[in-house]
Amino acid sequence: MDEHLITGGDQEQLVERAFHLYFEGLHRYAFTILKDNDEAKDAVQSVFLKLWEKRAGLDEQQSVKSYLYTAVYHYCLNIKRHEKVKDSYISASSNVTGVQEHALVSKETYQQILQHIEALSPQCRIIFCKSRFDGMKYAEIAAEMGLSVKTVEVQMGKALRILREKLSEFLVTLIIFYLL
Repeated sequence: MDEHLITGGDQEQLVERAFHLYFEGLHRYAFTILKDNDEAKDAVQSVFLKLWEKRAGLDEQQSVKSYLYTAVYHYCLNIKRHEKVKDSYISASSNVTGVQEHALVSKETYQQILQHIEALSPQCRIIFCKSRFDGMKYAEIAAEMGLSVKTVEVQMGKALRILREKLSEFLVTLIIFYLL
């Protein structure tokens, strides 16, 4: 395959050929950054999904290989940033004083909530954390991640819906426990 995506044939076939040609190398590259096989695969798949979604507006002169490696690199950096934020948030919450230990949300509860957040798809999780933990506005998140504001809104709605569903049983149990 030529280094350039737009060299003949339809764009769908060219994106598919790029996937088959570059996926393994991109996966190895993502793995060197993330040190997690599943996260690396998710990162590469997310980049190819973005390429697929933007296939109609691709620049003829842009190298597919360099575009993909750069996109995977930035996607992996976003995941690493999210991990740093999460780790600092966990360490800050583990420094609980005696008064805070009696708060409604215990460390165990907090860990369960974090597990459900981690179970979100990578893009959904990153957007949720940027909004809720970093305090970023949807427009800021969209600009940083190269997405539309509407995509960020949809992903936040998805995250909140999933978390509501996953945590609803847990919240009912907490309410019953505190009423007794």
